[in-house]
Amino acid sequence: MYRRNIKHILGPLAVLIGIFIFYQTWLKPRYFHDTPAPSPQVIVEETTPASNAPVAPSQERTAPEIKRSRTIDPVSIPVPRHPELLGAIHEELEKHNIALAETKLEELPSSILTESATKRHVAILWNNLGIIQERSGGTEVSVKAFKKAVALDPQNPIAHLNLAHAYWGLRDPALTEDFLRKVVALSPDEPFPHVALADLLQEKDHLPEAGKHLAQAQERIKKDPGLQSYLKAVTTKVHRAEKVEDKFSTHSSVHFTVKYDGGDDPDTWTTVLDILEEAYREIGQKFNFFPSKPIIVVLHTKNQFQGATGSPGWADGLFDPVLGRIQIPTQGAATDRAWLSRVLRHEFVHALIHEELGATGGMIPTWLNEGLAMQLAGDPWQEVTSVTPGEHSLVPLTALEGSWESLPAEKVSLAYREANAATHYLIERFGMHKVHEVLVHLKARQTIAAAMQDRLLLSYDHFQQQWADSLGSTLAQPKS
Repeated sequence: MYRRNIKHILGPLAVLIGIFIFYQTWLKPRYFHDTPAPSPQVIVEETTPASNAPVAPSQERTAPEIKRSRTIDPVSIPVPRHPELLGAIHEELEKHNIALAETKLEELPSSILTESATKRHVAILWNNLGIIQERSGGTEVSVKAFKKAVALDPQNPIAHLNLAHAYWGLRDPALTEDFLRKVVALSPDEPFPHVALADLLQEKDHLPEAGKHLAQAQERIKKDPGLQSYLKAVTTKVHRAEKVEDKFSTHSSVHFTVKYDGGDDPDTWTTVLDILEEAYREIGQKFNFFPSKPIIVVLHTKNQFQGATGSPGWADGLFDPVLGRIQIPTQGAATDRAWLSRVLRHEFVHALIHEELGATGGMIPTWLNEGLAMQLAGDPWQEVTSVTPGEHSLVPLTALEGSWESLPAEKVSLAYREANAATHYLIERFGMHKVHEVLVHLKARQTIAAAMQDRLLLSYDHFQQQWADSLGSTLAQPKS
């Protein structure tokens, strides 16, 4: 048998096989699995109890899956000309060496980013870095990577969706109508951009247009079922607000828009705006945070208040985190400025906390949320001294973290007093700066126990015990 020499064929073939293996191993874009959906967050409508009325449970609603990192669908991208540089970054991402991967991406020479295919490839690296960062450090640390991905590949729909989710979760002012309309154009079948647009529009009090985008989101909801319960709740609220507020008068100051039922009543709305602007300056300085956009305040008649807001009969007012509105009844507003000031300041604090924590607002325990509202607003409803030393066993704060709906009626008023007392002790001992640091850690989705240990160097259990000791009381033991 004749054996022909084929070395001239095998040589180039071996080179081609080597290039293919190197591409599959190092350069082929890798697509991470979607992050597991976080546990549903609970949004509680913050209510101010009437001064001498029994306190009813707050209402609850399940929030959407605020941040869902999305992988980039595989696309045909030519092998870049710089396999060593990009291959090294792939390797660091595979090892989850986040800092090193980011450094290498930052250090890529600008000359290689003039090639279209390479830019698209690097955009994928930035996007996938953002996914890993979001998993390990929260939404706040992933924004930069998603912005880089969008800048490098302006037509990448997944990178735009990731960035939109991040902006929305952080309540970032960069989440503009123009940006969201581009995301809608890039991802026409996705419901989320329509939900975010509706959220933005209703904050500007453009309720009819917000309703249209909610309807479009509903048509696309199968694409993102995690939004379904939230979409149902917010659609109901927007339509109810649109119906109730259709003929309301509107007046604005620099930081607030007041809507109210009835004829032109300059005394009432002027008083309301004066109180709110004073609260904006004073409480904003205490809290070291100011709202990024005007807050809408809706004044209802007493008869209309409950039907329009779904609030319990005892409530003096509430902050609705879905619509981002402060809502109060106007009965007594013109004759009792002290009452009006107390309610408006209390609900303003809830609005401030909600904007500061953004999508992670459900991480703040109810006792701390209510306590801060009373402390920062100077709320005289329940003085700290109303928790009489030694009079009873205190309910552990761990039992007051979530909804107070399951508490017996006689315990709910005590819950407000304990929230006030515990928050007063927290501020007195550690200072508002440290308390704010705890909130920042809650924003990063840490538990209250982890946040206290990290920022106060004190365990949650020890804090509760020391607070109880300061009142000369004991903590009730959980039932076995």
